[in-house]
Amino acid sequence: MDQPRSRSGRASDAGNAAEKTIRLIEAAVTPGGPHLLGDIAAAAGVPKASAHRILRTLVTNGFLESDGTGRYPLGPRLRTLAASVTATQANARIDDLLADLSRRTGQTVHLALRTGNTATYTHKVDSADAVQMASRIGMRVPLHTTAIGKCVLAGLDGPQLAGFLADTSLTARTPASLVDPTALGDELARVRAAGFAVDDEENEASIRCVAAGVRDQRGAVIGGVSVSTLTFLVPRDRVLGWAPDVIATADAVSTRLA
Repeated sequence: MDQPRSRSGRASDAGNAAEKTIRLIEAAVTPGGPHLLGDIAAAAGVPKASAHRILRTLVTNGFLESDGTGRYPLGPRLRTLAASVTATQANARIDDLLADLSRRTGQTVHLALRTGNTATYTHKVDSADAVQMASRIGMRVPLHTTAIGKCVLAGLDGPQLAGFLADTSLTARTPASLVDPTALGDELARVRAAGFAVDDEENEASIRCVAAGVRDQRGAVIGGVSVSTLTFLVPRDRVLGWAPDVIATADAVSTRLA
């Protein structure tokens, strides 16, 4: 039987690029990792040179990491994807935690997970107020202008943050948005010290949020839980007073995602 051929007409017993990528990811995430390039290539049935090229692309895009020893641990995007799947499976348990936080604060509560250089809302519990937030599940929001996003950025190391700044334009969403890298860096230092972040009308006018980071099994921040309020209904000091409850809920969600 003839071998399958690529578009260039060359025979390939390893499949097309998409198939190779899928097999390499499956091999990279098998227990006992992080695995060496040669072991990943052998397990996936992909020639080592092709495997190296594809793995470099996966590293560049954040699905895997290169630890400097030839091994490829999971990257932030793949860990977040795994957390998203777990969040869907544990939906009822996570909803209970978020609903309890909403009851205690009387406000809208969100859970969002990092998706590349944005965050995506995976859960939302509306407040009982007549005025509702325009946010919705599936909506993507910037990292630098949101409280959840700033929690994610505060969890990055120096090279990771530099990579984000190189890839992303710090576009202003409101006059209060932080668009200067130095000012953003100072803000992220405050977030690390406090353990929570605040969005003071930086993403939407009249909306203030307080958020704490959600972590994966390795302790990396992959998203966050936030409480969102209308600035003309709730004073800022009251919002800041909810920070311990937000942190506790984010920690509980992290446990549920583990």
